[in-house]
Amino acid sequence: MSERLEDIAAAMVADGKGILAADESSGTIKKRFDAINVASTETNRRDYREFMFRTQEAMSQYISGVILFDETIRQKAADGTPLVDIIKAAGAIPGIKVDAGAKPLANYPGDTITEGLDGLRDRLAEYHKLGARFAKWRAVIDINEEEGVPSSYAIDANCHALARYAALCQEAGIVPIVEPEVLMDGAHDIDTCYEVTRFALLQLYAELNAADVMLEGTILKPNMVIGGKKSGIRNSPEEVAEKTIKLFREVVPAAVPGIAFLSGGQSDEEATANLNAINAIGSHPWKLTFSYGRALQAAPQKAWAGKAENVAAAQAAFTHRAHMNWLAALGKWEEKLEKAG
Repeated sequence: MSERLEDIAAAMVADGKGILAADESSGTIKKRFDAINVASTETNRRDYREFMFRTQEAMSQYISGVILFDETIRQKAADGTPLVDIIKAAGAIPGIKVDAGAKPLANYPGDTITEGLDGLRDRLAEYHKLGARFAKWRAVIDINEEEGVPSSYAIDANCHALARYAALCQEAGIVPIVEPEVLMDGAHDIDTCYEVTRFALLQLYAELNAADVMLEGTILKPNMVIGGKKSGIRNSPEEVAEKTIKLFREVVPAAVPGIAFLSGGQSDEEATANLNAINAIGSHPWKLTFSYGRALQAAPQKAWAGKAENVAAAQAAFTHRAHMNWLAALGKWEEKLEKAG
């Protein structure tokens, strides 16, 4: 495959394919495993990810790339094959999470700043040698209107860090996924999400331009425009789609090849239905697809439950969710197809 950044980015959003976010930190994967009564050992984590990466139909037809955690990009399958090679053999692109997580932002209670820029140039060079051709950095933007969160300073600081990260990625021959996630955990309505996301994306692209980042060699991983979970209002897929597309047409440059949405705590089917409604609106200058973690993995995790005899059922569950989201990225998903899965 071509090593040009713009070609890698185009392949990441090709033909309805989306990105599997399998980059859970050690703490997050432990919570997921606790829910299915599986010990979070290195072997169990390896076995779990291996069966997903060996799910031939899902990986070859519906998944364009996989975001890995530092442990996973170095792991070998039970038969000694590097997990990265299994991903590549399926025709998908290996990627890597490189941020060090969100930490409290000094002097700004309730705001966070994502850390991990120190030493990043050397880490990216190593990850490139290990096979990564794209990376991910997540900025976390919470909304708490009563406490004045987020501050404009927090958004500025996080977007500046995203731009520095993106420039370092491109220098290393790695496509940066830039992820400014406006959380849907709060009590805010959909219009507040719209305004905060707009502010964040405007600032992000100002910083990317200032850092001379080539937009054709980037992927945007944003939240959908959606009301907070604590608001008590559930927005319809049509409303989410209308506001999301209106916003992106205002602020996301056409040079960006693709937008891969995060699921952000939506249920499996909700994330699929909203993505489908977004794509059903019509032609856009960018590809609009998915970069889902839990919304792709919750069903296979539950089906697997840590037992080798359940692997086939878990792979079937993974293939079904990947297929549904592939259809949604093409605007061809229908709710009745869920029952047929």
